[in-house]
Amino acid sequence: MRRLPPLRSLEAFVRIAKLGSAKAAASELALSPPALSRRIKALEDFMGKPVFDRKAQAMVLNADGQALLLAIEPALEAMADAIDDLSGQGGEYRLRLGVLPLFGTQRLIPRLPELRKLFPKLHIDVDTSAHAENLLGDVVDAAIIIADQVDPRLYSVRLDRNNVYAITSHDLATSAKLGTPADLKNQTVLVHSDMPLIFDAWRNAVGQPKLKPAAIDHIDSGPLMLEAAANGLGVAIMHGSHLTDAKDDRLTRLFDVEVESPYSYWFVCRPRALKQRAVRIFHDWLVKSEI
Repeated sequence: MRRLPPLRSLEAFVRIAKLGSAKAAASELALSPPALSRRIKALEDFMGKPVFDRKAQAMVLNADGQALLLAIEPALEAMADAIDDLSGQGGEYRLRLGVLPLFGTQRLIPRLPELRKLFPKLHIDVDTSAHAENLLGDVVDAAIIIADQVDPRLYSVRLDRNNVYAITSHDLATSAKLGTPADLKNQTVLVHSDMPLIFDAWRNAVGQPKLKPAAIDHIDSGPLMLEAAANGLGVAIMHGSHLTDAKDDRLTRLFDVEVESPYSYWFVCRPRALKQRAVRIFHDWLVKSEI
């Protein structure tokens, strides 16, 4: 058998290539930056050529790196599939699922007992990393993401359509006398970091395209956005279902206007992942359940 480079080096290479960041890859692999660099050096020493161009703090795939990624990624996925099949021989199936925290707490976890009753041998490992679509085939088998559009190379199912609400605390709504959208000019607006288009869509739809609030604060967590709004730290521009599902008496919706969101929740995976029993079981249940 021909000699191969260390599997750990290949894993580190693929993580950096997929995540686009050595720092993010080191975090995913629970490695220090020097340890990650050693793994990449071992791969490059084995190949006798660099696979990344080093630019300041960034590592960018060069032509040889692109060719290597295209060549080994299918083989690594096939290896992962084989291990999954073997590990399921005893009747237990495991799904590695990427889920955003707010969807997980509000919509998925409360319904999982239903799935457990139907398929008691199915076990789910949950990863709440952002941009889980970039981890498909590596860290996770499938993911539930929120996006305005999905990479056409992925298999995807839209899980909902939503309206955008302006959400804040009862106390702030009363004390600041927030009666019309124009009144937000003196308020802090809270926007999710992964949904940058949502505030523009909302203010255009309510007839205030030039509305400039006192500040716009970005938060990368839906639960934290709701908590910030409940504590009067600003007005959250987010999906109405998040308010409804929160069932938080501290929160209220401002302004009786319907604004369609440019974002939806999607189930995504690589097309070949649907051949995995755990992915197929979860996919079919999720779509049928209309969570």
